[in-house]
Amino acid sequence: MGMKIKDKVKYWGQLLLLPIYWFSFLIPRNRKIWLFGSTFGRRFADNPKYFFLYVSQHKEETGIRPIWITHKKEIAKLLQGNGYEAYYYHSLRGIWFALRGKVYLFDNYSKDINFWQSGGAVKVNLWHGIPLKKIQADNIFDPFRHPSSLWERWKNFPRNLSDEKPHHYVLATSELLRPIFSSAFRTGNVLICGYPRNDSMLSDGLGNLYTAQEREVLGKIREKLQAGRLRMLYYMPTFRDSETKFFETVDLGELNKFLELNQLLFCVKLHPKSKLRSKFGEIESGNVIVVDADADPYLFISESALLVTDYSSIYFDYLLSGKPIIFFDYDLKEYLSASREMYFDYESYTPGRKASTWAELRGAILEALGNPEQYREEREQMLVKMFRYGREEASSALTSQIKDIAMTGKNGRMR
Repeated sequence: MGMKIKDKVKYWGQLLLLPIYWFSFLIPRNRKIWLFGSTFGRRFADNPKYFFLYVSQHKEETGIRPIWITHKKEIAKLLQGNGYEAYYYHSLRGIWFALRGKVYLFDNYSKDINFWQSGGAVKVNLWHGIPLKKIQADNIFDPFRHPSSLWERWKNFPRNLSDEKPHHYVLATSELLRPIFSSAFRTGNVLICGYPRNDSMLSDGLGNLYTAQEREVLGKIREKLQAGRLRMLYYMPTFRDSETKFFETVDLGELNKFLELNQLLFCVKLHPKSKLRSKFGEIESGNVIVVDADADPYLFISESALLVTDYSSIYFDYLLSGKPIIFFDYDLKEYLSASREMYFDYESYTPGRKASTWAELRGAILEALGNPEQYREEREQMLVKMFRYGREEASSALTSQIKDIAMTGKNGRMR
């Protein structure tokens, strides 16, 4: 009970910060200072991570001062130790630059950096995936955006104040997605460009940054692949309550036998919100590796032979790799009825073999490994729909257009 009261005080107490938000509009902002943050300030990840690395590594030519603002001191320490500029959001420098930076770049909400000091900044939501399932305001199952009563609306007000404050711009990857993002985010300012996080798949030009844990697990995967001449199956499911049915669908004893017999490594990367971290950790074995849910999933794509997923938007990005995709949709009916509606027809927009049982999954894996060219035409057609600029790198063009936006405040065409 004590914790509940404490949480409620903290939740409603944030309204006391409103004067700081109003005051932040009075502070002059420097258009050459760009602030980056991710996942409520708790991770160094996704599009903001890769865009930050690009801008940081091209500071001299762009004239931009990129700064990462984080809610975790260990992230600031990691970045500073590798020569990047980063600050804890409650430090003096973190507060100062949150008030002075002209551009906020994030993948959820401006509170990934610091909402209460964001008045007057240009806010660009880089988002974190091409949606198959409905998101934000379009998701009718979201109680925060679709309250059932006036009381629910009032109760959600403090959260929605910082979550739903309109973004000036939101990033999408194709014209097909423009009306979807416009509806989901309730904005007409949709920028069309590639995702910076995919640049790491398209070239070796970006110097990446690994946490100690990421470096360790990547080394472990490579060691196993080389020593056992294995091929890696990359399993990345989306988050939903029905993900627990995985353990009812897959025979874990048979899984290990199947992997050993066919010289396969099953690498599991869960969604950061997954409630099954410890459960999946129990199945780790010689042929099963469970990557920490907070790790960067893009670091492991190059090692994989194929992707196994369900309704995760990761499969759209994986199209750029040219490798096979299997859709393990064992809870499709339950998911559609209780979790999310979809923007697209599931069968038409999932270019790969479908499997809903353990037997079907085994067959699909062997078929895809034996004939990786199957579904290639369908995958390439989907890539053209979802990525306007195909396999072109995104960060350089994104930098130019955001510079223009910061200077003029106008909605330029985004490459």
